[in-house]
Amino acid sequence: MLPQKLLSSLTNLPGYNQDSFVRVHEIGDQITSVRLNPAKPFDLAAHSFLNSSNAIPWCANGFYLQERPLFVTDPLWHAGAYYVQEASSMFIRHIIENIFPNTANKIVLDLCAAPGGKSTLLASYFENGLVVSNETIKSRNAILVENMTKWGNDNVVVTQNDPAHFKSLPNFFDLMVVDAPCSGSGLFRKDPDAINEWSEESVLHCSTRQERILTDSLDALKEGGYLIYSTCSYSFEENEKMMDFISTLPGMKNIVLNVPDSWGLVSTESPNAKAKGFRFYPDKIKGEGFFVCVFQKQNNSTTGYYNASFNWNPISKQELAILSTHMELPNEYELINHQQTIIAVPGELVIPIKTVLSQLYVKKMGMSIGELKGKDLIPDHALAMSHWKNLPFAKITVDERLALQYLRRADICLEGAKGWSGVYYKNIMLGWAKLLPNRTNNYYPTEWRILKF
Repeated sequence: MLPQKLLSSLTNLPGYNQDSFVRVHEIGDQITSVRLNPAKPFDLAAHSFLNSSNAIPWCANGFYLQERPLFVTDPLWHAGAYYVQEASSMFIRHIIENIFPNTANKIVLDLCAAPGGKSTLLASYFENGLVVSNETIKSRNAILVENMTKWGNDNVVVTQNDPAHFKSLPNFFDLMVVDAPCSGSGLFRKDPDAINEWSEESVLHCSTRQERILTDSLDALKEGGYLIYSTCSYSFEENEKMMDFISTLPGMKNIVLNVPDSWGLVSTESPNAKAKGFRFYPDKIKGEGFFVCVFQKQNNSTTGYYNASFNWNPISKQELAILSTHMELPNEYELINHQQTIIAVPGELVIPIKTVLSQLYVKKMGMSIGELKGKDLIPDHALAMSHWKNLPFAKITVDERLALQYLRRADICLEGAKGWSGVYYKNIMLGWAKLLPNRTNNYYPTEWRILKF
């Protein structure tokens, strides 16, 4: 049962109808949606749960599913061919299309990024820019690294920092996405257990925390840069009140977006600054509860300096020669040796990535190619997940049964030339295996393997 104090608190908010709001939660329909990875295309018609899907109107490559399959049994899910993401949160795509028609060389921050839905979306849209994906909590950061690796972009840096640490990068980002930690009432239909964790005290605690996150981090936004603030909460204190708070921060101006009435979004306004945002109600749209607004920094209130002179280790001529015997290397990347792993950094992103490295704790960057042992290349799993066209070694195609055995990291027997091979399912790579005279070594990451289904 929905908390009566929550229902009472929503009474006078725009778009709220208690009868239909309660009814949609009582019915409890589960809406499942996915967003396809444009860099890993596959035959939708031949994929059972996608062949009758419906497009999400505000997000390219976003689809509603007729029913929720067991994703863990689909090799393409493990390969990063699509991401299971709540439809309402995909509205970020509509926003960035409107405020950034030109994406070249943009530097973007997803401040509270785990598990990675919005970061993967940003990485695809800003494919010729840099996406910094941050998560403070170590366990959640590990999930973020996994999902960003599977998505396959090399224009991404994953960091693990408190929002306050971003003050060390003043006027650095063209876009900051703050999907703030919240009381979670927007997900009650999806996760009924969360109802027991909701309280008015939690709402107020989250509102205070949201103010701190914004205050601590907004110095990092450039003049002319945009802030997208969102929550999965219905509460006034975390939404409209926060728009009023953001409006008091130096240089911040609310941006009004136009959306078709047919989408069912509810426009809302803050009481003091009259800033506008959107509410998503599950009785009005096909999706869960969500709130979002957009601000632009009109002028800088701070000045600062950040150090871009981080020193990393370029690979040696000998390493380059050995690596070149295994694969065709792209010319537009800078190759470095970082903690015994060869990493390729897009040339146009070298300076901003060095800048991030000089100030923040970085967990992942660029494209990890692998480790050289003598004249042998031990390929990194990230390389298998990449969008790169010219990958090393042979190609072995497996059926669904073998693909799932591989993803369990079980013993498998593959036919092919001895040595390293890429394992492919429906023309999308799952990872690496090494064929030996009497066995096949499975190199799927142990920590990501399928444990049961």
